[in-house]
Amino acid sequence: MLDIDLIAPVPALLAQHARERSETIAFADCDSAVTYRELDARTTRLAGHLIAAGITDGERLVMYLDNCVEAVEGYLVAPRARIVTACADPNVSTAELSYILGDSGARAVLTDRSRLESVLSVLDTEPYLVSLVVVVGSPDRHLQSDDRVIWYDDLLSTTPKAEADDGAGLDDWCWMLYTSGTTGRPKGVQLTQRGCLWVVGACWKPIVGLGPGDVLLSALPLFHSYTLVLSVVGVVATGATAHLMARFSPSRVLDFLRNHAVTVLPEVPTMFRYLLDTSGADRLEAPQLRLCVSAGSVMSASLNREFEMFSQVPLLDGYGITETSTMVTMNSPIGSRPPGSCGLPLPGLSVRLVDPSTGTDTAPSEEGEIWVQGPNVALGYYNLPDATAAAFVDGWYRTGDLARRDRHGFLTISGRIKELIIRGGENIYPAEIENVLNTAASVADAAVVAEPHPALGEVPVAFVVPADGRRVDAENLRRHCLEKLAKYKVPVDFVEVADIPRTGSGKVRRHLLVRSTTEATEKR
Repeated sequence: MLDIDLIAPVPALLAQHARERSETIAFADCDSAVTYRELDARTTRLAGHLIAAGITDGERLVMYLDNCVEAVEGYLVAPRARIVTACADPNVSTAELSYILGDSGARAVLTDRSRLESVLSVLDTEPYLVSLVVVVGSPDRHLQSDDRVIWYDDLLSTTPKAEADDGAGLDDWCWMLYTSGTTGRPKGVQLTQRGCLWVVGACWKPIVGLGPGDVLLSALPLFHSYTLVLSVVGVVATGATAHLMARFSPSRVLDFLRNHAVTVLPEVPTMFRYLLDTSGADRLEAPQLRLCVSAGSVMSASLNREFEMFSQVPLLDGYGITETSTMVTMNSPIGSRPPGSCGLPLPGLSVRLVDPSTGTDTAPSEEGEIWVQGPNVALGYYNLPDATAAAFVDGWYRTGDLARRDRHGFLTISGRIKELIIRGGENIYPAEIENVLNTAASVADAAVVAEPHPALGEVPVAFVVPADGRRVDAENLRRHCLEKLAKYKVPVDFVEVADIPRTGSGKVRRHLLVRSTTEATEKR
């Protein structure tokens, strides 16, 4: 049952909770916590300062932060200043940050002291539109000579010269998250309040039961839609509480569960595997835990079963993607859950399985591409009309993911038309790595494929044709990649080959390299 009362502008939800549960902790991190009353006041003040600085009317704020209370406020200020908040992976290289700032047309950046130097170095090399850099942390007055820099605490402790503007519509573009695309370059997915809140009202509230008494422990990165919609928007909509970890650490998560009244634990499959491997115990010590949730990548039936025995609570697996404001399907804690299934489509959502070669719907048990239609589907890709037209057709989003549906309607993911590598829930597109490898003087040609990994699910492996009779130097190539890519995107191995198998049109025949991967792995 869809809870339509939750589909209201975020500022209205904040104001309601500020009245009804003013002293309840809304969000906490390792350094600070804010009540709902404080959250409402702080985002109001932050919005006023941004508007006074001329940043409003759909202009972009890029966040470049670890998980923290201020990052949550950076998301929530978007509908209060009528801007768009985009979130960059805090581990991206300067080259990747440069791309996001340029592609988004950012007017402001929200970062912290540890990343400020990187931000300023990027801004000094390109004619970006950024006019304001807001820095989380204790003010460092020697940086005041840079008129772009202002400190977050200064904004919160002073009265803005403009008032917050809570007039953003539910269907206005509000948030932008970057996801890999067919070109290998990240694409900005345009999300709305309605789309994200609809998932809360159709999934997180009625199926998971998220409500005012719940406490989430969220170690998921905030630049993922899973975290934005569940751990930020979902918490605000339902009046729950979220504790944020800057980074996932299995030992810290286990310790937190033992010592705090956590009721809901959302993770990706890799994180659940690490918790099992790290614990060394027969049973999870988490006396208040009532539910675990998995999304981000496919969870095996064996891992699901093993973790449920360990935790003694249901572990609900679902399927979702950024372009649908996360969830498309979800299992229920009540009733049967077919092993390996990602559940049933959310209420009010239309899901088709389509034969990619014919465009016709497949029969039960036959594999087809998942097409999705509903209020949660994104507006499109920012500034990419061709990519938007190809993926969003007549109200349907073509996911590129393959699944089968049983006679009861439960979906099981079977593969991907797209060539994304999902490493522990992180999306990696081979073309992005190949583009970097091909800039190395020692490389004549390269291709990247996924290799199965027992904990991470998949990892990237590079096949390299050396240039001018050279040999492949794996360490040099690894350093070359680290200069231009986030660490998780760097291949775990570099395999020397004589040539890259391609079709007549030049496309890589990756399935041949997958077989080579197995042989190479056995030799290592």
